[in-house]
Amino acid sequence: MPLDPQAQVLLDQLAALGAPAFHEKTPEQARADTIAGVGAFGDPPDVAAVEDRTIPGPDGDLAIRIYTPEGDAPHAGVVFFHGGGWVICNLDTHDALCRELTNQAGVKVVSVDYRLAPEHKYPAAAEDCYAATQWVVEHAAELDIDPARIAIAGDSAGGNLAAAVTLMARDRGGPQVAFQLLVYPVTDRDYSTDSYNEHGGEGNFLLKEDMMWFWDHYLRSDADAKDPYAAPLQAQDLSGLPPALVITGECDVLRDEGEAYARRLSEAGVPTTQTRYPGMFHGFFGMNVILDRAKEAQAEAAATLREALGT
Repeated sequence: MPLDPQAQVLLDQLAALGAPAFHEKTPEQARADTIAGVGAFGDPPDVAAVEDRTIPGPDGDLAIRIYTPEGDAPHAGVVFFHGGGWVICNLDTHDALCRELTNQAGVKVVSVDYRLAPEHKYPAAAEDCYAATQWVVEHAAELDIDPARIAIAGDSAGGNLAAAVTLMARDRGGPQVAFQLLVYPVTDRDYSTDSYNEHGGEGNFLLKEDMMWFWDHYLRSDADAKDPYAAPLQAQDLSGLPPALVITGECDVLRDEGEAYARRLSEAGVPTTQTRYPGMFHGFFGMNVILDRAKEAQAEAAATLREALGT
């Protein structure tokens, strides 16, 4: 199936700008360009309250942003990890998306500003995200969050980190996680899938060479690519993990690995829903202002969170 017409228009507009691809930039340039695009789709929605604070991390303080919905406390909680190939993006790039999840799902979202590669290679980001999840659970009363109703969520590399944290929590005896929302997650360093072959070339939002660039910045060596906390599809056992919703885009290089992970979860007895959005490219989930499919995907994510967390 070809790109969705709305998606094609957007990609054509991006191509007309003539900007270099991620892999043609330095990490610093890629970060600056990404941050410069914040607000391109208009002002983010209002939520009841937003608070920035810092918490202890494994190697220094971590910044977090807490979004509070309308309604009575205690709230269900979502610990959110932003995408960006472990190299780019921050709290601001995903601010609008976190606000949408807060309002639509009626949950208190805690967005985590984990350490980025290549300055901090694997496992820095994964350990930061695990520590932040621990902190949220341990401080649930202070945050007006119900500790029995906390989910983990993330998009792309953030989906990778969310999947990794659920594995870490299972393997390390906690904290308890009620649900995982994985939006086009990175789950394996495998460039030979059909989705890479079909959608990794010129004209796409995320290229094969971009993912190679991101992985090369993130991993310390090829051996890390076999570590389940870096590549969750490498895990031998996926049983005992929280229920999951896995969202993929049809025209995304990461489609097949995300769907393979969803199948593995189901085969391991984990209640899992997997939804592929037709004609969508990588990154579509946050573009609800201009893509109808993004509105649908956000609505599905929010409804699923509401059901799973009882909001």
